[in-house]
Amino acid sequence: MDETIDWLRERPYYDGQIAAERTLPGRDATFADVELDARVGSVLESAGIDNLYSHQAEAINAIRDGDDVVLATPTASGKSLAYTVPAFERALEDRRTTLYVAPQVALINDQAETLSELARGLGFASGVTVDRYTGRLSRSQKEDVRERQPTVLLTTPDMLHYGILPHAHRLWEWFFDRLETIVLDEVHEYRGIFGSQIALVLRRLNRVVQRFKGDGRGPGETVEQPQYVCCSATIGNPVEHAATVTGQDPDAFTLVDRSTAATGPTHWLLWNPPTYDHGGGTMGRRKSSHTEAKRLFVDLLQRGLQTVVFTSSRQVAERYATESADALVDRGEHDLAAGVGAYQAALGSDRRRELESGLREGSIRGLWSTNALELGVDIGGLDAVVLDGYPGTRMGAFQQAGRAGRGTDPALVALVASEDQLDQYLMSNPDALFEQEPERAISNPDNEQLLPRHVLAAARENWLNPDDDAHFGTRFPAVVSDLEAAGELQRRETDSGIRWTYAGDGSPQHEMSLRSADDREITLQARNREDPIATLPLGDALRDAHPGAIYHHQGTSYEVTDLDLGHDVATLQRTYADYYTKVLHDKEITVERDREEKPFPTREDVTVRLADVTMHKQITGFERRDRSSGEVLGRESLDLPETSLETTALYYTLPPALTRHLETLGDFAGGIHAAEHAMISLFPFEFLCDRRDIGGLSTPIHPHTDRSTIFIYDGYPGGVGLAESGYETIGDLASRTLELLQSCGCADGCPACVQSPHCGNANEPLDKGVATALLEALAE
Repeated sequence: MDETIDWLRERPYYDGQIAAERTLPGRDATFADVELDARVGSVLESAGIDNLYSHQAEAINAIRDGDDVVLATPTASGKSLAYTVPAFERALEDRRTTLYVAPQVALINDQAETLSELARGLGFASGVTVDRYTGRLSRSQKEDVRERQPTVLLTTPDMLHYGILPHAHRLWEWFFDRLETIVLDEVHEYRGIFGSQIALVLRRLNRVVQRFKGDGRGPGETVEQPQYVCCSATIGNPVEHAATVTGQDPDAFTLVDRSTAATGPTHWLLWNPPTYDHGGGTMGRRKSSHTEAKRLFVDLLQRGLQTVVFTSSRQVAERYATESADALVDRGEHDLAAGVGAYQAALGSDRRRELESGLREGSIRGLWSTNALELGVDIGGLDAVVLDGYPGTRMGAFQQAGRAGRGTDPALVALVASEDQLDQYLMSNPDALFEQEPERAISNPDNEQLLPRHVLAAARENWLNPDDDAHFGTRFPAVVSDLEAAGELQRRETDSGIRWTYAGDGSPQHEMSLRSADDREITLQARNREDPIATLPLGDALRDAHPGAIYHHQGTSYEVTDLDLGHDVATLQRTYADYYTKVLHDKEITVERDREEKPFPTREDVTVRLADVTMHKQITGFERRDRSSGEVLGRESLDLPETSLETTALYYTLPPALTRHLETLGDFAGGIHAAEHAMISLFPFEFLCDRRDIGGLSTPIHPHTDRSTIFIYDGYPGGVGLAESGYETIGDLASRTLELLQSCGCADGCPACVQSPHCGNANEPLDKGVATALLEALAE
């Protein structure tokens, strides 16, 4: 690997782009003796597993002792054995069952194959059987699964929500009566709106299991609940997050977070593309990370390194996989070009499995992938990983980097920075990537807009009673009262007490989507093609599939010719345009209720508040931008419906004296706008979220406060806890943002500090100097 790095340094077109280097040392494995059931031990030995790592043994013993467990170790550390051994032992003992839940069908399929092979080694007479239960099975296939009554059932949270819990008492009694263990894989993925939804699904699951196991209880007897085993990437609050998602007591969890598996050294290169003079600027624009990652990817493939590039979106993965293959053809590498592909969640299952097996077997030499491949799908070990832009979180960066490494062989990871704020902050402060604590995952099962839907779903699954506040929290009585008043729940007085039953005829489960807060979806249909290209939530469709938008899919570029919101269909036609599109929008925020307030940590005269707000957004038009330079080629107006978002926000107001002072320094409106951008850009540095999960608005005068005001709001209905977390740490956020502005070498503001690629006002106006002065007045 050293030779490859030296070779890269010698390339003239890479001169000066390595901003920092780190080598993370490998380690030898440590093992521990675990007394195993003889049959399980024999099966593992047949699979080539002669010893268990110490962290696997620690987790197995904790599960055997009855603890809930969080296993938070890196990629490829063998987490699956920690729950497989207890699951098989319990099935062998008296056919007790295990429910395995993972966020992606690809993970389900991967685990099902591995576990089924091990179960077959135990023999048919053992009674240990493994089955998957997903939405891709036909009705008859689902019936066959239930008929076989597997002891280990693998499913997604979606199928648990739609297909298992609604039929628990009719079709699944055999399973829940014997349920001993619930495995939540990739629990760090259950964050934001998705995590909040899953947390409520699991509260419904806990409630159903309690009803099954509570049948026939005597006075004073308690119900033995199944154990939770949560597998997670390295995050800052693994136990707290697992407890929030599962609805369990955090004190019941044992944390195993130190991997004892063997690894080779990992060579990290922090790679900053050069700037070029785009005309009129003092610093120039930075070269696209996509273009630089493509060149690095092609070079590494030619050097014989099997490589995956992780990038930000499906569209980028598709486009640059095609361009990389073309570049290899231009170099005469036709065989290598044939081994390049794009991997993303919208692909069909057959194509995804083809790419996964191709990586394992070596026929696929390189992929451009979204974070869909970041999850625990088995693809073997790669020689190199290229991160096309900082993934937004340290957790994501190390998850993706963990895909590189074959046993104890050295691996290469190159983080190619974009010109966004977080990327450039890390280029200037590399220790922040390697030495600081990982981000905290946030979810909010108390979300006011989600909770009523799940309470209705729970009533459809089994009658409600007042004790269900143990599952749904302190808001439960008010929610039930509102639903009863609306005629959606029916109240009954019984000898056992008050009960509420579902009063509707339909399925509340099928009236909500777990993956999105927006249940309305737009179908993307290309001309001369029978099958739709994709479906998008309404909000995403207004942004990405408006008339005139350029949309990339599987190596093909399309232009949206029509968006029919009456029938929820966008029509596309193929195009060879050499530009991309970006929407413009106007926003305003109405404060509905101030929940709490406090002075800014360093200034008594600056008030910070947490509030319920409504954000109104109107997309007004879009820009066409040159594919290579990002230069604006033209603008067009759009006539699209306004959308609104009821959510949670933190906001702070500036005292008149500070406002007057800042007005003397430059463009005040541009200054608070720039400060808003910069603060939002660093939000993911503390909390596990995407830049799009957070929004902002700044205004010189807001009608609610009658003062200059800066808002930072959750990008999801009802909020998912991000604004609350930011409210608690507002002083740290201001200090880090000031550090970002002061470390950027530009004079007037650039994409590395105050410009945002998500700004709906085309980054106008912005004043870096005023923003810096404001943050100097606020920061500790």
